[in-house]
Amino acid sequence: MKKGDIWLVELPSSNGQEQEGLRPAIIFADTGIGVATVIPLTSNLQALRFQDTYTIEKSKVNELGADSVALIFQLRAIDSKRLKKKIGDLENRHTNKIDELITKYLNL
Repeated sequence: MKKGDIWLVELPSSNGQEQEGLRPAIIFADTGIGVATVIPLTSNLQALRFQDTYTIEKSKVNELGADSVALIFQLRAIDSKRLKKKIGDLENRHTNKIDELITKYLNL
């Protein structure tokens, strides 16, 4: 597992607006201690109405089933056991843009 991989992950049950269930997510960081930092994806393009989101078009490289929205504002750490299957790879142009958006989101 490495930064920019796209995996199917099992996000735990949640309250409110948090994404949950089996869904694609981008690996943002692998801690090496059994925890990964991920960015959940949704195919619901209406999520673009929220700040801190980013569109990723489906491609042969990322192997997403549909154009998707990266939910930067839902960046979270999960146990690596929740990673179920690698789907594809995020293209470099998207990885670079997501890095910029996370830097802005976290005020770094």
